[in-house]
Amino acid sequence: MNETVTALVADDEEAPREQLLLALQTAWPELDVKARAVNGADAWDAYLEHEPQVCFLDVRMPGLSGIEVAQRIAGRAHVVFVTAHGDHALDAFNTGAVDYVLKPVDGMRLAQAVQRVRARLNQAPPDLARLLQQLGAQQARRPAPLEVIQAGVGREVRLIRVEEVLYFESDTRYTRVVHADGDALIRTPLKELLTQLDTERFWQIHRSVVVNQRCIASALRIDEGSMVITLRGRDERLPVSRHFQGLFRAQ
Repeated sequence: MNETVTALVADDEEAPREQLLLALQTAWPELDVKARAVNGADAWDAYLEHEPQVCFLDVRMPGLSGIEVAQRIAGRAHVVFVTAHGDHALDAFNTGAVDYVLKPVDGMRLAQAVQRVRARLNQAPPDLARLLQQLGAQQARRPAPLEVIQAGVGREVRLIRVEEVLYFESDTRYTRVVHADGDALIRTPLKELLTQLDTERFWQIHRSVVVNQRCIASALRIDEGSMVITLRGRDERLPVSRHFQGLFRAQ
């Protein structure tokens, strides 16, 4: 019996997404598609939730591109890029160790990509760091990081400078913004906020927590696989999920 393999499919266009899903039913019948995402932020969130073994990522998506999602996955899953004829990424794909399929999906080309991915499932995903860096440099420049957050507090609209935020925490339908003078709730989902923040300054440490790295005092390993961080001058202990524990390694 063939072992079930889990997957994520991400494409912001409904027709190509459904076409790929239909083609996968033929090319890889036992593939278990755990999540379908319509943008890059949803794709990253779905990856953290389901930890699929294979990710089919559209190169161009709003919020986070497929390239940026692949950079975040960072070798923890096998990636197959989905792209259109004429896309600038094709030249890099044709010379790099990466699988891709073209839109509209061709069944034979998909079957070839599936065959190669299946052959590599027992191995660590290939290191695509150099290729992804090259592709990322080719993409259009992203907007400047968010500098001010507007939060409603009663009848007041409070302006919170992003540099003063200690951490963001997902709170059901809202995002909790914690700063030195208190906290506030905003309606922007954390996964969407992530696409607007300076990732050099703000580190995601959990699916529901993003922290200002300048405010981190220490990282403490509680037991095997469990870690928390402390903040300077604060009592909170914020959880660090397994995916992000590599951020905290002694030099």
